[in-house]
Formats: sequence, C-alpha cells, structure tokens
Amino acid sequence: MSNEPIPLGKALASFDALWSPRIVTSVNDYDVRIAKVEGEHVWHVHDDTDEFFLVLDGELHISLRETDGERTVLLPQGAVFTVPRGTEHKPYAPVGAAILMFEPAGTPTVGDRHDEVPDHVEVTTGHPLNT
Repeated sequence: MSNEPIPLGKALASFDALWSPRIVTSVNDYDVRIAKVEGEHVWHVHDDTDEFFLVLDGELHISLRETDGERTVLLPQGAVFTVPRGTEHKPYAPVGAAILMFEPAGTPTVGDRHDEVPDHVEVTTGHPLNT
C-alpha cells in the first residue's frame, strides 16, 4: 500500500488489458481495484460478498438475475452500484468504461460460480500497481 496519493488516471494508463482489474490500494481487508472494460464479461456470482462498482469514465451496464426475474441497471460516469452477494450478474460496457471496485482481498474476478470463461476475458485478481 502506498503512503502517497495515487492518481487514478496514471494508474489506468499503465495497462491496456480489458476485464483484468488491478489493485491500486487496500482498505482493511478489501482491495480497491480499477479496470478497463469493454464488451461483455461473463455471468457470475459471488456467494459470500457484495461487489461495489464506481464508474470513473464511460458507461457500465450490469445485468442481474434476481428472484423477480432479470433486469439491467445502467451506470453512467460517476454512478455507484452494489451487487448483493449471491446475485448472479453480468457486467458489460458497449463502448468501454473505466471502473473502480471494492472487494475482499483475493476475490476472483469471475466470482465463485460462473459461465465458461472465453479466451478474451482475463481472470486475474489483479496486482499492486507501482505508482
């Protein structure tokens, strides 16, 4: 963890991989991750944790499978949303976005249960950035 301010623009500019979050700092036992996203991710679920999203740039859609059926939430730049634990969801960004997420340290990007992961989706849990 850095004891200096972390410029998120510089951190985002340090990588090009899509759907491959990078850890920028930690808060208690949580990772603060940033990611560049475009296109579709996979349907997945985190059984034991909520997942927090903040859209830094662009627009993110999150499809949710809930007890009442399926719905999609739209997150424009500056919006936040929390996917409740145990809710199957699929983020996608039709024209690309930059996002920030809070998740317990070590949480897999594709959750605990997920659809088959296509070759173009990286499933790393991220790594610290040297800023």
